[in-house]
Parts: sequence; C-alpha cells; structure tokens
Amino acid sequence: MSLAAAIAAETPRVAAMLDALAAIGADPPGITRHAFDDRENAAHALAIAEARRLGLDITQDAAANLYFTWPGTDRAAPRILLGSHFDSVRHGGNFDGAAGVIAALAAVSALHASGFVPRADITIAAFRCEEAVWFGLGLVGSRAALGILPPDALDRRRADTGLTLADHIARCGGDASAIAPGRRLLPEGPIRCFLEAHIEQAPSLLEAGVPIGICTGIPGNIRHAAIRITGEDAHVGLPRRFRRDAALAGAEIFTALDALWAEEDAAGRAMAVTIGRFHTDAAKHEITVVAGDFTFSIDLRAYDADHLAALERRFHTILDATAARRGVTIDRGARNAAPLGPCDAALQASLAAAAARMGVATTPLGSPASHDAANFAAQGIPTGLLLIRNAHGSHNPREAMDTADLMAAAATFAAFLRDAD
Repeated sequence: MSLAAAIAAETPRVAAMLDALAAIGADPPGITRHAFDDRENAAHALAIAEARRLGLDITQDAAANLYFTWPGTDRAAPRILLGSHFDSVRHGGNFDGAAGVIAALAAVSALHASGFVPRADITIAAFRCEEAVWFGLGLVGSRAALGILPPDALDRRRADTGLTLADHIARCGGDASAIAPGRRLLPEGPIRCFLEAHIEQAPSLLEAGVPIGICTGIPGNIRHAAIRITGEDAHVGLPRRFRRDAALAGAEIFTALDALWAEEDAAGRAMAVTIGRFHTDAAKHEITVVAGDFTFSIDLRAYDADHLAALERRFHTILDATAARRGVTIDRGARNAAPLGPCDAALQASLAAAAARMGVATTPLGSPASHDAANFAAQGIPTGLLLIRNAHGSHNPREAMDTADLMAAAATFAAFLRDAD
C-alpha cells in the first residue's frame, strides 16, 4: 500500500479517536481533561490501546509520562521522538495538545500499513500537564522528562484539588522521589530530533488558506500568576485625591501594558501580553466600596531572549511607577518562565519538503504560544513543530480543527519519518 493510501485509510480511525477524546473530556460548554487525574488517564488509556494495536513498546516514566516505541533494526541509532499532551484547560476545546499525539500515532500506523520498517527507534510521547492552569506551571511533564522541573514544583498544589503535584504523580503510578533537577526520565539513548504537531492558536493559517504551518520559532514567556495590589478600602464618597484605589491601579497597569504592546507592534517587534486574571476580592468587594485589594496575572512573551528581558524590565518600571502614583503597594508573587524554542532550520526545510511530497501546502509561521517542543529546543535537541489550521484559537470550546488538516500533519510526519530513515 502506498503511503498516501495508508494515510487516507487512517482517517476514520483518527476521527473515532477524536470523538472518544471529546466524550472523555465532555464538560459543557467545552472540554476539560484534568492533568494527573481520571480524564487525562482515560485519554492515556485510549492512546495505549492504539499503541498495543500497533505492537509498540509501552513504558511510563517517574512523572507518569507515556512513551510508545517502534523499535528500529539498529537500536543504537539516535531515535526520533514525537509527542504532545492530552490535558486541557478548564472548558477548553478537544484538540489543543491531543491532536499532536494522535497525528504521531496516525503517522506510525500508516507507515506500518505501507510496509515500512524503521532503522532507528521511533518513539511517541504523551506528556503530562502541559497546561499551566493546574499547578501554576506549564509544560510540567516534558520539563520532568528533561530533568528541568523547578525544585519547588513537586510541592505546588493543583488549583482545584489542593493536592500537591507529587501527590497527583503518585496517584497516576509515577514516583516523585525519582524526579530531580538534571535527571532525565526519557528513554535511554541519543535523540536525533523532537517533533510536535499542535493546532495553531491564532487564525493565521485560516487567513492564508493553508492547512499546515512550519513553525519558525516558539516564544519564551515570563509569568506571574498572582500579582496583588494593596491600597485602602474606602467609602465611595471619598474624593479622588485621598484614594488609594487598587482597582484603578490595576486598570492603569493593564492600559500601560496594552500601550507597550502597540508600541512594539508598530516597531515590528513580535510579542504578546495577556492578563488572564483581573479581579477585586470577591469576599469583600461591594458597589459602594473603593477596592483596597486587587489581583491579576500576567503572561509576557517574545521570540528573542534580549527582547523578552527588555520587556520584563519595562513591565517592572510600569508597576513601580503605578504604585508610586496611586499610593499602593504591589506584591509580584512567584515568577515562572518558559524558555524560547528556536525551531531547527534543517528540520523546517525537511518537514516542508516532506509535506510537499505528500501534496500538503505549508507556510512558515511563528507559534504564538509555548509548547512542550520549546523545552527540547532549549536543551539543544533539534526541534520541529507543525501548526495545524484552527478557526477559533484555542483554550475555548470553539476550537475547530478539521480532521483532514490533522491528517495533513500525519502525512507530513509519515513522509519525514520514512525519508529521514
């Protein structure tokens, strides 16, 4: 069977797997697959069943990440590693993360059906807890696998259960005591490259009329999950000159950050700033009270390390100036960071050529979001990322990836794996 015919034959099975994942995560109005919990476990079980069907070797590491390996004829040759994640944000969509694992499994299945036998091992990873909503720290599974999990990570508590990351790892059959900085959990042996497929989290590919983007780079980010502004509660009749209004201080910071983004956009310097949490204290806020407490989060990202550092300095200048002007204090809370992920130029060219051989149209495109792939790139492992067309962004119930576009990613992976071997 030709590789193209094998990919076409995979389409009904892939569609059924996506439907099963939607059922696992159903949480109206969207999808929720909690990290290190029953729903993520159920998604892993679905992938395990497919790996067993393909006769792949199945292993789990100390962080409860899964690996499915198709052994090559030369077990000493550097392996090709592909993967993504199954967890979602609360009330998100069905495809963020999951599409990458399914595309990799579909590519391997099609290669099986076409009669291909790999020389080097091909391993598919399903990483745990990519989303930062669960423990205030993103890319947890891949960081643990690479030995770069922050030392305090295992003591962090999940936002909904209150249990620590170590507790949740143990509940999923992992061993938190074996996780340590510098200790890799990946399958032993050299890695030739890491590949990931992920839905695009913007409508650029839809606008371009192209199903697949060949990612040119993944931004790094700086995050503060809970910045607290403290002013003074007061009566609504208090004149402006006497107020220490925490809510207005928050609004001023937000406006200043938006102006900074507009300035950077005008200069052609790609970045993004997001304030996802932005609220007064629900336990005491009232329509007749000047807010003395205000909390917000920030995600600041850019594609160049020096640019990101400069933006962070500007951010802190904005905070300091606002605090002085408004008579408030600002506690920045914990700082987290994700590394920049430069995509390997040779891999970009090889993936584009593989797509062309399969009749898949592509375009170069920077990723607007961070992914597990960024950790591998930051560790010096050649990394490639395919972005799949998606109409309504992600982290919302309206994610709208067509199965045909996912199969275009699978076809690209399959052609790359065949020809790279």
